[in-house]
Order: sequence, then C-alpha cells, then structure tokens
Amino acid sequence: MSGACEISWFSALCDDDYEFLGIPDPALRSSWEHCRDIVLQAESGGFDNILLPSGYALGIDTTAFAAAIATLVRRIRLLMAVRIGESWPPQLARQIATIDRILGGRLAVNIISSDLPGETLASGPRYARTIEAMAILRALLDGKPIDHDGDFWKLKLDPPRVSTVSGRCPQFYFGGLSEDAREAAAQGCDVYLMWPDRMEAVRDTIADLRTRATRHGRTLRFGYRVHVVVRETEAEARAAADRLLSRLDEAAGAAIRAKSLDSQSAGVRRQAELREAAGNEGYVEDNLWTGIGRARSGCGAAIVGDPDQVLAKLQAYRAEGIEAFILSGYPHAAEADLFARHVLPRIDHGPLG
Repeated sequence: MSGACEISWFSALCDDDYEFLGIPDPALRSSWEHCRDIVLQAESGGFDNILLPSGYALGIDTTAFAAAIATLVRRIRLLMAVRIGESWPPQLARQIATIDRILGGRLAVNIISSDLPGETLASGPRYARTIEAMAILRALLDGKPIDHDGDFWKLKLDPPRVSTVSGRCPQFYFGGLSEDAREAAAQGCDVYLMWPDRMEAVRDTIADLRTRATRHGRTLRFGYRVHVVVRETEAEARAAADRLLSRLDEAAGAAIRAKSLDSQSAGVRRQAELREAAGNEGYVEDNLWTGIGRARSGCGAAIVGDPDQVLAKLQAYRAEGIEAFILSGYPHAAEADLFARHVLPRIDHGPLG
C-alpha cells in the first residue's frame, strides 16, 4: 500500500435516499435540488470525486445533471454513469468532451453495460457491444479518426471538434462479476469496480482481473463501492445501522430489489449470497454488514463501526490493491458529513491520476 487513494461519495440520482430504508421520503426524492445539495456537501467535506449514477426507470437524467452541476463545483471530480444501451457513441463522445470542458478537466465516466430501454439483449452480445462502445469512445476522445466495422456500429468519421481539456479520453470505471463482464473490463476499462465482498473474494477478484488484463496487454486499477455507517462508537454505529431497517417491511424490500433493471445480474446474486451467509445480525465478516441489501438491489453492504474500525477496514482493502473507494450512506448528505469529519482527514487521499 503506497500513495494516495481516491475517496468518492455518491449522489442519489436514482431515487435511492432514505432515512429509513424502504420508506419513501418526499424530501429525499431525487430532484435537481436534492442531488445538487449532496454533491455540494461532498465537495465541502473534501471528497475527491462523486458518482452520479444512472437508471432508466428511476430518478433523473445523469448527463443533464452532470452538465448542470459542473457549473457549480470548483474542485471535486464527477464520475458520470452512462448507459451504453441508450447511447450512440459519437454523440456520447461529444457530450463527455463538452461536460469535461465545463468542469475544467475533472470528468471520469462509469460505463454501464445496459440494455436499450424496452429491449433485452443476452449477456454475451450486450457486453460485446460495450467493448465496441468503449473502443469507439476511447479513440474519439483521444482525438483519433475511426474506421470501425463492428457487429453493432459501422463508423468512419473524424473526432468531434470539441475535445476534453487533456485531449485524452477520461478514465473509464466499470464493474461486473460475470465472465462476460470480466472480459469486457479486461479489454476496455481503466478502473474495475467491485461491490462489497469478503476479503478473500476481493483478493481473488483482483488477481483474476489482473491476469485477464495482462492477456490483453493492459493493466487495471481497482475500486470498491460500499456503504458506510460511522459513529463515534461501534455501539452507536450498529444502532444507526439497525435503525435504517427498523421500519422495513420484507415484502416492500423484495419489491424494491426486483424493480431494479440489474436484479438478475451475477453481482446482485453475489450480494444476495452474502446476505444469506451472514449471521443473525447481518455481519458477514468484521464490520461488514449486509442489511442494506434487504431494501436495495446492487451494492448491498456497509462498513459499520467507529472511526478506527472504518479506517482499518479501508486500509485493509488498500493493502489488497484497492486504489479508489466510492462510498455512500443514508441519508447521503448527513452520512457524507459524518465520514468527512470522522475518517476522511485520517486518509492519504486524492484523485486517481
């Protein structure tokens, strides 16, 4: 473990903010004002980056939000999620370059291997399309003309006039556990993102992705997406975690999980396995609590503890090779403030170079 790691927060653009999980709160519903306030809270708290998630069925449009918030922030980076199934790569390249310009060169992109809304593509072709898209985007954003004859796009064109501030393609963050997802990551992304898992599984996944990337003549960096609940004492943190679930109806939680477009993915199945393997209190290993996943598809576990315990857990992931963390908590603005006060000043952190 050497050098700084990137510490990011999360803005709840996809109707994913609660005081009590599974209980909708009109004041926390995704809106320009609410999501703007989370980003500004994260910037004032000292976070390096913030993920702007994207979901077709839920919340507000990520690209439009990114362009607007880019005019208000001065230091923090934006990690803008883009759904490949909804995008035409040359247009997306121009949008990315334009937003990067507005932001002063501080944009990164979270690639989501999504379907086209209303259509379903099998996993293999869907990830093959994502590999093609990443190659097209990278060439155009590196300022190169393309002559691309692929299965999904046939394009011969010059790059758009507008370029990123650096003149190079922003970093692509990308996640997925299936075989097809791992191969797509090895071929096309810069930062491979993982959801919470036991430490030995994190270690194995990093080793596997490094081997795959080497086969393609590439290297990857590694990120970890996880919720946090930090309080001055472990007892207080555990009580805060329990409070999040105190009003959850199990049927409502199952409905929330099923509504997500990724509810059948390999990554979501793994989060369910962790919940099932956890003890009665939901802890699958020290300070890793799976209760979040009872009312949320996707990233379904939280680091729960006092500041020393949360810091130690993050440092243990760093020792395995994690260089970037995307954190969140409920409610998002309040938990960002707690983490910023109790843990962030004790970490050597900065944007991924």
